[in-house]
Amino acid sequence: MGVYEAATYGDQIAGVYDQWYGACEDGMIETLAGLAGGGPALELGIGTGRVALPLVECGVAVHGIDASEQMVAKLRDKPGGAAIPVTLGDFGSARADGSFRLVYVVFNTFFGLLTQEEQLTCFRNVAAHLSEDGVFLMEAFVPDPCRFNRGQNVQALSAEPGEVHLTVSTHDAVSQRSTSQHVRLTEHGIRMYPVQIRYAWPAELDLMARLAGLQLRHRWGGWRSEPFTAASQKHVTVWERS
Repeated sequence: MGVYEAATYGDQIAGVYDQWYGACEDGMIETLAGLAGGGPALELGIGTGRVALPLVECGVAVHGIDASEQMVAKLRDKPGGAAIPVTLGDFGSARADGSFRLVYVVFNTFFGLLTQEEQLTCFRNVAAHLSEDGVFLMEAFVPDPCRFNRGQNVQALSAEPGEVHLTVSTHDAVSQRSTSQHVRLTEHGIRMYPVQIRYAWPAELDLMARLAGLQLRHRWGGWRSEPFTAASQKHVTVWERS
């Protein structure tokens, strides 16, 4: 495969992404539309448009940034997808035209930035895109290093007649990084879909936000404004200008 780059994950998984992750979670679109308040929104890692297209149907003008031409091509093939402006590039640093009432990044996509410095740069880039009353929303998992045993993890996601789907991961606690492969075994052969992430704790994300001139407005345990607690496995967080 060669070097893992910003576009690698999207380019490799574009053909099956909607099949695996197509449906939006209940409450997601309503929450995003409410925060946008009719103003324009910017999605970091817009991908195949699984979030952007329903949001456009709610009357929100959406712009996207994505590094993967293969993912954006899937967006363009969908009804209404060709009308959404997309900036091709690394969402951590690429600039889109205009300012936005809402900037959002969902489904752990922020963790695709593989160093703390890249993640901090993204917060600053977001702040530069926000209107004066704009907000930044992130959906991400709460890290759980206990899921790894001696720095590794193997999971069987499905075992169906004719197909087995596994994930194989290694973990570096010092850099807060995991390197994984989704592996599909079928009668037609083996396909692998690589993904690398650098996770961050909610408190670390709040500090990055502060360094970028943002402050915490809300942190929920889900898209229905569930309380965020020590037992929460993910968070939906909103920051605003300090």
